[in-house]
Order: sequence, then C-alpha cells, then structure tokens
Amino acid sequence: TEAQQTTLSSIRSLPASFKLVFGFTSDNFPIWGYRRKSYMLIGWGMAAFSMSALIMTSDLTLSEEEYEKDDGTIATRTVAPINAPSIPFLSLTLLLFGTGFWMADVMGDSVVAEKAKLEPANARGSTQSSCYSYRFFGLMVAAPFSTALYSWLGPYYVIALLAALPLSILPLVYMMGEVQYGEVASTREQCNEIWNTVCSRAVWQPLAFVYLYNVLQVGNSAWREFLKTSLGFTGAQLNLIYIAACVLLYLGVLCYKYYLIDWSWRMVYVVTTLLNGFFSILQVLLIVGITFGLSPFLFALGDDAFAEFIQGIQFLPTTIMMVHLCPEGSEGASYAMFTTVNNSALNLSVAFSTLLLGIWDVSKEALANDELQGMINLTVLTTCLQVSGILFVGLLPRTKEELFQLQDKAHGTSKIGGTIFLAITFLSILYSIVVGVLNIVAPGWSGES
Repeated sequence: TEAQQTTLSSIRSLPASFKLVFGFTSDNFPIWGYRRKSYMLIGWGMAAFSMSALIMTSDLTLSEEEYEKDDGTIATRTVAPINAPSIPFLSLTLLLFGTGFWMADVMGDSVVAEKAKLEPANARGSTQSSCYSYRFFGLMVAAPFSTALYSWLGPYYVIALLAALPLSILPLVYMMGEVQYGEVASTREQCNEIWNTVCSRAVWQPLAFVYLYNVLQVGNSAWREFLKTSLGFTGAQLNLIYIAACVLLYLGVLCYKYYLIDWSWRMVYVVTTLLNGFFSILQVLLIVGITFGLSPFLFALGDDAFAEFIQGIQFLPTTIMMVHLCPEGSEGASYAMFTTVNNSALNLSVAFSTLLLGIWDVSKEALANDELQGMINLTVLTTCLQVSGILFVGLLPRTKEELFQLQDKAHGTSKIGGTIFLAITFLSILYSIVVGVLNIVAPGWSGES
C-alpha cells in the first residue's frame, strides 16, 4: 500500500538524521587508528551484508497475472511469490542498508572536506567540484540503468547489485591513504572548537541564508498527479523525465565547475533563482495547453529537466562554503551539521508544500474533470515563494575571502547567533526523527491510504 511504501522509505532514510552522530563518533573515536576509512569499511560492509541477507533468505521474483476488473474488463497485475520478504524483514534490511550507506556517506564527505582544505588558494573548490561531478555522473548512469534492469529482469538483480557494489568498493577504501594514529583532540576540545565555530558570523550568517532560501523552495506537490491524471503521462514517460533530470543535474554541476566557479556566489544565486522562476512559470502555460507546438511530454520534459540543471549549478557554491567553515580535526561532525541545516530546510519546504494542497482544490478528481484553476493558482504561489528567496541574498558573502571577513565585522562572534544556529540544527534533526518514526509506527498518519 501507499502507507507501507512511505514506511519503508522512512526506514531507509531515517539513519540520515544521525549524520551528526556518525561524524562526531568518527572525529573522536578512531578504530584501528583510522578516523575515516575504518568507519567507511564498516558502513559499506553493513550495506552489502543487509542486501545479501535479503537475497539469500527471500524470493525476489515477480510474475504477472490477468484478472477481471469490476467492469468486466481484463487487466494485468504484478504478483509477489509465496516466499517474498515480509514487511518487518524488508524493513530491517533497509534500516541496516540505510545506516551503512549514510555512515559511509558522512565519512566520504569528511575526507573531501579534509582534502579540500589543503588546496592552494587559486584552486579552492576544484576538489569538491570534481568529487561531486563524479557522484552525479554515477547518479546519471544509475537512473536509466536501474530502471531498465528492473523492467527487464525484476528486483532480484537490482538487489544483487546493491549487495555487490559496496563489496567492490571495500578494497579501494582499504587502500585509501589516511594517517594512522594521528593526533586526535579530546572530546571537550572538539566541542569547544565547534561551539566557537558556530558562534562566528562567518558561519551563522551565510547558513541563515541557506536555511531561509531552501525553506522557500516550496514545490508543487500536485504536479506529478497533474502529469498523470490530466495529461495522461505513463510510468515510462515519468521515468524518462526523471532520467533527463539526472542528466541535467550532472550537467549543471559541470557547468559550475568549468564556467561559473569564479563567479560571485551572490550572482550565481540571483541568476539561477530568476531562471528557476522563469521555468516554473512555464508550467502555467503547460496547464492551460500553450506548448508552442511541442507535445506536452516534450514541454514538461524540458521544463522539469532544466529546473534540475539549475539546482546542479546551485549545489556546489554552498558545499564549497561549508568546507571552508569546518574547524580542523572536527570535519566529520561540523560538515555533517552544516549539511543537516541545508537538508532539514529542504525537508521543511516539502512539509509546507503538502500543507498548501488544502488551499485550492487540486485533488485527483478535480484534475480528472479538467478543473485546473486551483492548479494554476498553486503553481503561481509556489513560483513566487521560490523566487522570494532572492530577497535574502544579501546574507550570502560574494567570495571565500568575504566569507572570512565577516568575523571582523560587528557581531563577528555572537553567542546568540551560535545558540540559534544549534537550536535550529537539533530541532531540525528532532523533526526528521519524529516524522520518520511516525511513518513507521503509524503508517498513513499524513493522509496516505
């Protein structure tokens, strides 16, 4: 059911709420003398073990059967085997996989943060831009490949890859260069260093912009239903839009890396926000049927894909900024904390987008009856909210040099600013945990059936 799918999705992503714990643990408690590679080995090993257990103990094949619908017509439905994994067992394997994945992810981010701080001044940002371009290239390749693999051979081979790929990474992680038994500051010293960092205006001011901007990126939660119900898009067409979005996301990262890396951070956000507003308002034209001779699918494909291209451009400036804010020796906890602020704001914007569905009638029934005024109103409102983030761009420094100059301005160090920053961080983590737990213990609490 939809509620069970929400539950499984929440279980898989719940460990992401503990990124700060993973980072802080690796900063303070090395295993075998290593702070990163040991935890990365454990994380990928856990991910591989969980998927291997799912393969070896369950039947993951699917079959198709015909059945007669209430109106007498014949339809086809997917049937699970008798030995299919139970919901509790599937939940456990996904929880273990998510825990291992996010632990390894935090370690990877920490390594990138450490290496990026060693770059010469004239090459700042190149390490991160290269690493994340490889990451999004992998996503771009995986999107069509996994879709085709699932459609052709079913879930068994997808799960088999999820078990095999983490194992293939382990030798590379083992050979990764890292200082063994390096100096590790005491937990008290690291906590004091993190506190001094978050009290700095160079931290709380730009991250205030990141939080406010991302909270205002409220999407149109009825858009996918509109594509399916009003325009009759098939599952294959929706998958093609997703694949195109992954490709454009990767190209956006490359565009920033090769052409925009020397631009002012403010200019990047101003230009991309205005472009995003332009593409968002084009959705109104699609709703009213103005597509300039293009098919609705091609029009929607270009609209959604270019929105991802813009997000790819916006991604790197904030991550580059976050790395330069990390205190030495506490890269794991501090970078995880900064990304938590970024991600929690996006999660909050998703919650707001759900609340907006009640303002106008954008139900499936209304869309099926071509009652589209509510859809137009919602699209205009969300576009205005997204563009309004540009009003806070003055909080964002123009360059890395200007970022550190904030410490020398009025309120360069503020305990109030640091307290507010930590409060937002931990409340955001608590919100993510509560929502995740509710999805697990009370499926359907947010309206799913």
